[in-house]
Amino acid sequence: MAFAGLKKQINKANQYVTEKMGGAEGTKLDLDFVEMERKTDVTCELVEELQTKTKEFLQPNPTARAKMAAVKGISKLSGQAKSNTYPQPEGVLGDCMLLYGKKLGEDTVFSQCLIEMGEALKQMADVKYSLDDNIKQSFLEPLHHLQTKDLKEVMHHRKKLQGRRLDFDCKRRRQAKDEEIRQAEEKFAESLQLAQIGMFNLLDNDVEQVAQLSFFAEGLLEYHQQCTEILKGLVSTLMEKKEEAVNRPKMEFVPKTLADLHIEGVHDLNNGRRYGSTQSLSRPRNHIPPSSSVGDLSVDPLRAWDQPRPEPRPDLRSEFRPEHRSMSRPALGFRPHPAPRHYNGKDPWTASPLPSPVKSPARTPMAPAKGPCCTALYDFEPENPGELGFKENDVITLISKVDENWFEGSVNGKTGYFPISYVQVTVPLPNM
Repeated sequence: MAFAGLKKQINKANQYVTEKMGGAEGTKLDLDFVEMERKTDVTCELVEELQTKTKEFLQPNPTARAKMAAVKGISKLSGQAKSNTYPQPEGVLGDCMLLYGKKLGEDTVFSQCLIEMGEALKQMADVKYSLDDNIKQSFLEPLHHLQTKDLKEVMHHRKKLQGRRLDFDCKRRRQAKDEEIRQAEEKFAESLQLAQIGMFNLLDNDVEQVAQLSFFAEGLLEYHQQCTEILKGLVSTLMEKKEEAVNRPKMEFVPKTLADLHIEGVHDLNNGRRYGSTQSLSRPRNHIPPSSSVGDLSVDPLRAWDQPRPEPRPDLRSEFRPEHRSMSRPALGFRPHPAPRHYNGKDPWTASPLPSPVKSPARTPMAPAKGPCCTALYDFEPENPGELGFKENDVITLISKVDENWFEGSVNGKTGYFPISYVQVTVPLPNM
């Protein structure tokens, strides 16, 4: 039997070489069989390529696919079944936005929008994972079954048919014994029948194959519908956040100087040595007499206490009469404010109504602003939302006059309301 099998293989090889190189003509099958062979070959290539391209569609990053394949191979060798999840690009981007949105702090509109979009992308990644599982189950697994079972069986019958045809043609060409030719012919006919039936069943399976394609399309439709709903909600939220950012009042920012930060420069140190830093810095604030006008730079602030003390102006003194202490808040939800606060432990109408030109001997008084502004006579601590706090001698930009008792203004990048009796108007509003 071993010799007969070897002899058959030699006959096949002889017939194949004779046909390819010697020009011998083998048995020709009909055109229908040739067409089924062609379609079967195309189907075999299609199934292999379709699986590869579908996996690339579901998992578009080749580096991640290669890494997963390597980990899977190592797991098989080590005997450990380790399953890794493919990192969806939407999820990777969503994690990045969530991380930096939380790092920025949720008190800004931009950070809130980053977190909203990160959450939406994470939801889209979860939907993509569901699509991945759905397509693998309803589309890729049937294709894999077709490749490993039906196509493999058909290709086996075709290969066997080719070998038996070569053996039959070789024996017939060499004019072997009639019994040998008859046996070879019977085997050839059997393989021909099995190959035809297998290819026909494979190519006539349109219903199942179309059903698999429909499952694929339905999965994609469901995926895109869910993503559309997520993106619609995200766009609506971002538009609301945009309107919120547009309607938020613009904060005026005034950079702080070294004097605001109480940092002494070379000029301050030199002045301290010239006039005696011990005496000048140890004088209390209430020993500094006010200048004749706010922002008057003609008087040396370091020698301000050497100047004669001016008499308080009658018009300013009248502002602090007891009848003016009761002020009604503007109709903005504010509660009534008490009388002007004491200045260095003294009543404002017994002390000088004019503010001190400087806070300390080392600080130069601030020149008045060009637009409508006023200068703070006393410290004002806000007690209600919307009120503007400031310190004595602060120059406040005037925005509007709310009523006879309240101004609206801004200082140091903050905007709010404050009592008129706490300030002296330097540059009045156009309508005042």
